Amino acid sequence: MEKINTLTEIEIDRIIEMAWEDRTPFSAILFQFGLNEQQVIELMRKEMKRSSFKMWRARVQGRKTKHV
Repeated sequence: MEKINTLTEIEIDRIIEMAWEDRTPFSAILFQFGLNEQQVIELMRKEMKRSSFKMWRARVQGRKTKHV
């Protein structure tokens, strides 16, 4: 959670955008921002409405392109 608290609003917006993109794997977010998959999930949970978070989780779970 430490890393998440040091992110700027611009970085948070970009991470959320990348997390929603089907073809952007979690490894790309790790490389660019230093957040692993679990940290991205925590960030998404914190920043999104509950219904939007649930929709996103359902969308990315098991999606091969997110887990390269």
